[in-house]
Amino acid sequence: MPPEEPPGVPPDMLADLAELVLCESYSADLAAVARSAATVAAMGRRILGEPPESILIDGVTHLRWSFGAPRVLVLGHHDTVWPMGTLSTHPWSVTDGIARGPGVFDMKSGLVQAFHALAALPSLDGVTLLVTGDEELGSTTSRTLIEDCARGLAATFVLEASADGGALKTARKGVSRYELVVRGRAAHAGLEPEQGVNAGVELAHQVIAIAAMAEGATTVTPTLLSAGTSPNTVPATARIRVDVRVPDQAAQERVDALMRGLTPTLAEARLELIGGPNRPPLEPASSRALFELAEGIAGDLGIGPLTGIAVGGGSDGNFTAGIGCPTLDGLGAVGGGAHADHEHVVLAEMPRRTSLVRELVRAVLDGETGRGAG
Repeated sequence: MPPEEPPGVPPDMLADLAELVLCESYSADLAAVARSAATVAAMGRRILGEPPESILIDGVTHLRWSFGAPRVLVLGHHDTVWPMGTLSTHPWSVTDGIARGPGVFDMKSGLVQAFHALAALPSLDGVTLLVTGDEELGSTTSRTLIEDCARGLAATFVLEASADGGALKTARKGVSRYELVVRGRAAHAGLEPEQGVNAGVELAHQVIAIAAMAEGATTVTPTLLSAGTSPNTVPATARIRVDVRVPDQAAQERVDALMRGLTPTLAEARLELIGGPNRPPLEPASSRALFELAEGIAGDLGIGPLTGIAVGGGSDGNFTAGIGCPTLDGLGAVGGGAHADHEHVVLAEMPRRTSLVRELVRAVLDGETGRGAG
């Protein structure tokens, strides 16, 4: 049984959060993700009154609830970054109104809030709830599913955790990921190094060229590097991973063209580029009207004022915005420490955020697109 609930937090919400956190769901463990999906499905069936469609793609379990002709998508994920067994070092706990445990902030609180928000609506007609199982791995199996669910809808509300201080995420940078492989030729480093083509030296030239692609809000960061096989051999192969974050589509296209235009500096060296854009940017225009709507609703509920912020991290909201669906992100938990030892949730904010999501969905279903619209 969960500890006694803090004031203002409904006991059923706290019990549901405890159940999800205690069911570990490390993204890389497909069996754990399947167990988590079963737990989430049972919870959703109990709260919403309907079982989900279970969608298995390349071994990853995703869940979808659909009610009538879709107009609004509520989006979340049930996988976490925490390896199995993390509960032994980061146990579920509630102290002074703060809940802790693996995935509590990113984003199991958001799932609980989504269920309870939707259950409080007078009708679910027009709502789709999608809970994916591989967001933390880049949504490689779920991207098409997400885009198909969002295409043509009036709004997507993403129940990812909020930014610092509870700020909503009104813009997210787009993400591109690359691996550059340099092919050289091995030779003995002491006897005849001149017979080799040093892939490590070529890689050094490429690292400098890649880092120079950063511009303004666009970051281009060389990360993992490797070269060679032994201390006395000219490296025949070298590799580098590159993380790119961009504020808009034009910047993503600019960097992609530059990456694909890289050329070797050393004679006989060859380059192979793997990867490309992973998530399109969630640009401010995608969220502007929905944020205005949220501001008005928050004022009416007495839980404002709201703040919005642009962040560098990506989410599945990037995909929904990328196919033209208005998207508002960061509607989930208020707390902090995503992917960190101090991950936590402020429990008193859960019912407030639940009410905000409920009224946002209701407003869009009723035809509102911004404050004063309807």
